[in-house]
Amino acid sequence: MISGKKTPTIQDVARHASVSAATVSRVLSSPERVSETTRERVTAAVRETGYTINQAARSLRLKAARTILMAAPNIGNPFYSTIVDAVLSEAAARGYSVLVASSIGDDPNLWLRDYLLSTRADGLLLFDGSLDTKRLHGLDEGGVSLPLVAAYDEIPDPEINSVITDNRLAAKRAIRHLVELGHRRIGHVTFPSRNGTTNERLIGYHEAMTEAGLETHPEWMALGNYNMPSGAAAAEQLLALKQRPTAVFCANDEMAIGFVHQMRKAGVECPRDISVIGFDDITVAEYFDPPLTTMRQPREQIGRMATRSLIDIIEGIQPEDEPVHLVLMSDLIVRKSTRAI
Repeated sequence: MISGKKTPTIQDVARHASVSAATVSRVLSSPERVSETTRERVTAAVRETGYTINQAARSLRLKAARTILMAAPNIGNPFYSTIVDAVLSEAAARGYSVLVASSIGDDPNLWLRDYLLSTRADGLLLFDGSLDTKRLHGLDEGGVSLPLVAAYDEIPDPEINSVITDNRLAAKRAIRHLVELGHRRIGHVTFPSRNGTTNERLIGYHEAMTEAGLETHPEWMALGNYNMPSGAAAAEQLLALKQRPTAVFCANDEMAIGFVHQMRKAGVECPRDISVIGFDDITVAEYFDPPLTTMRQPREQIGRMATRSLIDIIEGIQPEDEPVHLVLMSDLIVRKSTRAI
């Protein structure tokens, strides 16, 4: 048995047997999928290390038939198409099926809780920042917690397993791009924070403006709602100003597209009269007129890493008492909607 106070983990067994943690997990949950030689080696390592299997957790999870639940706020949003494909692909490669849920009922938190506790899913991939994670991450049955990995803009709870992008730094890079092009009057179309958390893209905008020695004006700020109509409404708000910004950072691509469209209807051309940069790099951004400069979120990587982390937790490869916190980098994609002045 391994000496010391530390309780043996599946990683200890893997090292002792000279196999991967995933192989140990397969031996423990689906031994028929592993060769007899490997099974014997892992079984011996389990005995020699003193590793004990949480039988309650194992029984609970096996009842769900290797299924995970993915919850997203609006599955029709083009932002999620690449993520869904990545989740399905990664889950299939690990032998799991995926149930996809969008907005459900008056209390989606309650719906998701009931769904998970009915053992129709082993764990939850959460892409909806409007849900209250404090009501979800403590889900348990028989004292066994149910795995949850969140992947959206703002994660306020450090106990939550999370896979996110560098929203604040990405927003700062967007503003620096506009500053490098000579813009000094830079506006922002933002969106409301969810769950009362901090809007990292809004913070990044303010920090970058301050670092560049530029003023922010309340009249250059507009509140959108993630979609094209709210971007168009933001354009109407700025069109009414006597002095408009020469560039605008929109907190997502859909709002940027709506903004440019409404400006054009008023005779204000992008980028001739105003430069616009978005965020996300949804598929249509490249084919819009003008092609949209934007911050590209690594959506496929988000979907794959979130799914991989969740299944690792389900299978005991990732210790549940060590929360996963992955931060992925966004890339600046320069197209035709921004220009130097």
